[in-house]
Amino acid sequence: MILPGVVHLGAENCVTGSCHLLQWNGLNIMVDCGAVQGSDRAVPVSEWPAAPEDIDFLFITHAHIDHVGRLPELITAGFHGDIICSHPTRALLGVMLRDAINFMDYAEGESEKIIDIIDELSWGFEYGQSFDLKRGAVFSLGRAGHILGSAFIRFVFKHAGDEYSVLFSGDLGNVDTPLLPDPEIPESSDLLVLESTYGNRLHENRKDRLFRLAQAVSTTLEKHGTVYIPAFALGRTQELLYELDRLFTEEEWRQRFPVFSQYDSGTAPVAVFVDTPLGAEITEIFSSLSQFWDREAKELLIAGDHPLDFHGLYSAVGFHDHLRLLDYEKPAIIVAGSGMCTGGRIIDHLKQALAKPENHILFVGYQAAGTPGRDIVRYSRKPDGYVIMDGERIPVRAAVTQLSGYSAHADKNGLVEWVKSMREKPAGIKLVHGEPPAQRALMKALGRQGYNIF
Repeated sequence: MILPGVVHLGAENCVTGSCHLLQWNGLNIMVDCGAVQGSDRAVPVSEWPAAPEDIDFLFITHAHIDHVGRLPELITAGFHGDIICSHPTRALLGVMLRDAINFMDYAEGESEKIIDIIDELSWGFEYGQSFDLKRGAVFSLGRAGHILGSAFIRFVFKHAGDEYSVLFSGDLGNVDTPLLPDPEIPESSDLLVLESTYGNRLHENRKDRLFRLAQAVSTTLEKHGTVYIPAFALGRTQELLYELDRLFTEEEWRQRFPVFSQYDSGTAPVAVFVDTPLGAEITEIFSSLSQFWDREAKELLIAGDHPLDFHGLYSAVGFHDHLRLLDYEKPAIIVAGSGMCTGGRIIDHLKQALAKPENHILFVGYQAAGTPGRDIVRYSRKPDGYVIMDGERIPVRAAVTQLSGYSAHADKNGLVEWVKSMREKPAGIKLVHGEPPAQRALMKALGRQGYNIF
């Protein structure tokens, strides 16, 4: 049997820009087609081992831009195959790409045409079922617990009575994540292509990270400052709204942090603004996909406590709303994109907020090398630290906290336990989607368990 070949189409040790090509029996199957951020480098389409028009299928693990952001480029380069993903990912794909394409160099009218083509080529599939492709190839999707709709993808290739399986983890999430079912146990596979973003880190558990969030918010409000949270519009924003609702409504947190009890039960003691049109739109989509939520979130909804809505929550959708929010003088919590501070409305906020010691910047996700978010975290620890934003030197006097427990990625132990949950060990594991220290640490941890890493 001729074994399928897997080519990683991002630079080695990239954390963003996930893109893989799997070739077998004349089939060209791409898994993800993501945009890079920070100092990561994308492999040009001209250097791919298969031309876009020769790619038969594109599988999408989830709708984050570092996994789908090059899809418009793929379409304009000639791709016309099927796009396969979970049903929630298909529901989110168009809105995510419609936002991202605004920052790309396309003529007026061309962008919407590309989005329409992507919609026509896209197909949503159920979790936990096997589907035939062609030429002896079969695939199935499993819940990855990273964001709503995220999936790991298992391929089985059959020829002359032999079988060979390849499993792409996509991005794996933590257990006990708000709104999301835990990552499912995968079937055994001959080759596992495994993400390693936090392969050298351990996260706080949910209770601890919620306590640290409560500490940061309460301390800042007592100083009459504002909490700024750079967050990705998809996934992290909805998780934060869920957690803030818990702080404002559950008696345990209101007793431990009296500032949360300043108003009547069920109302926020301070305004919470979602300053991202995309985040507001995605939150509405999340609400319409409640059948894919976890049990806890469904039970809250049935009990009349919508986990993504509460008194004191506002959306700054229009740009005029954003400008008015920049002049807002009362204490507040502002959630704005982008998550790594590479652009978006958070930049305007940070340029005003970083120099004021009463404010607090909360990072709740990975900050890739070369991004302003990484610089803020790094230089906040230095005396007289500063960052350059829009060509301006901004002193970092605000408090800066990184809550790694809110990462949508599994940590080292989570990754190892997920691999160990397989009934049989993979014949080999290929680590991707991680910086060198993270990959080395995860390789060592898996090696101690007897796994073959290459």
